[in-house]
Amino acid sequence: MLGGMRDALAPRFDVLGPLPSPLRESIAALPAADAARVRVLVSLGTIHVGADQLDRLPALGLVCCLGSGYEGVDVAAARERGIVVTHSPAANAATVADLALGLMIASVRRMYAATEYLHRGDWAVRPPLYLPLVRGLTGRRVGIYGLGAIGEKIARRAAAFETEIGYHNRKPRTDVDYRYFPTLHALAQWADVLVVAVRADASNRHTVDASVLAALGRDGHVVNIARGSVIDEAALIAALRDGVIAGAGLDVFEREPAVPPELLALPNAVLTPHIGGGTLEAQAAMERMVSANIDAFVSGNPVPTPVTGSAATYAPVAAA
Repeated sequence: MLGGMRDALAPRFDVLGPLPSPLRESIAALPAADAARVRVLVSLGTIHVGADQLDRLPALGLVCCLGSGYEGVDVAAARERGIVVTHSPAANAATVADLALGLMIASVRRMYAATEYLHRGDWAVRPPLYLPLVRGLTGRRVGIYGLGAIGEKIARRAAAFETEIGYHNRKPRTDVDYRYFPTLHALAQWADVLVVAVRADASNRHTVDASVLAALGRDGHVVNIARGSVIDEAALIAALRDGVIAGAGLDVFEREPAVPPELLALPNAVLTPHIGGGTLEAQAAMERMVSANIDAFVSGNPVPTPVTGSAATYAPVAAA
């Protein structure tokens, strides 16, 4: 249970938590009497919730992921046990898209290097005209890997900067006019900026690998606001270090909260600590969606935002 959600739910339910990390150890340490009465688990999609945790909570009927991702939850194990899994799709889409554009601009315009130049006092010694000139964003080709709720908002924002938009999905969308590429490699070859906005799962781990980065090219930039697992982090570090690509803007990493020192040291990497959904508006929207799922669950009604393939309803439960 997360702190903000506890405050929202405590007046109506008997709430345990927030449980300290790691969640698996906290669940294992719950007294048997408490574990036996847990009906709803609220967590983040990045946190591991596997069969062992589900078995430890025999009365569990609902797992709510605060956010659009749910890759940490063993959905198949939940389905076998009749447990509903929900998430918060699109609740933070606008906020994450805003950060993606910020990272894109910062990377393309080399803002980190310019800030370091200023902080070192170099401006007092020589004018900023001595900084290398770079291409602007206008006229660039922006390729979006994953044109879902977040990806579409990124596309709309990027188009306002007079860029050309392309995308790669499992299949083309019929409701947009953006150029579709049947493979990620083809999209990277075409793009100047590759934005990773795909929902992460086992099928797309390290899909942005050394070959995709090479296809993006030495003037290209990669932006990742999805999950760190989608990019081969070692290959990305090598590509940034060796000039295979020009820069990167990253809000997510493979082994959060750990960030490789080699990545931190690179002047052409703009890094933020997974703050894509970190606005008051996004948090409130996600909490409302979680509450709506819980309310439907306790009433015995279909939940509004189930994860595909999980159970749809569960028997009504009593509120505290």
